Amino acid sequence: MKNSALKGALGALAVVGVALIAKKAAQRKRFIRGIFDEYGIKEKSPFGLADKIREMNDEDYQELKGKFKKEFSSRCCKRIIPAKHKK
Repeated sequence: MKNSALKGALGALAVVGVALIAKKAAQRKRFIRGIFDEYGIKEKSPFGLADKIREMNDEDYQELKGKFKKEFSSRCCKRIIPAKHKK
């Protein structure tokens, strides 16, 4: 029973981690639903999205691509440059 406090803390940390992952998944699902609604895609699948992309002109495609890049870009590995080293 020595490690019961440690096990409890790790268990609580695991629950928080799962909750954060579930929250992020729900946010991304709402984003995808919004894209389907915004562009009038009836078939809610990757195939419906691909068909719509084929029909788009280059300007609309670049706009959609920018939205996806903004939403799904990784924020964990960006290097922070200190203010005194910026050029």
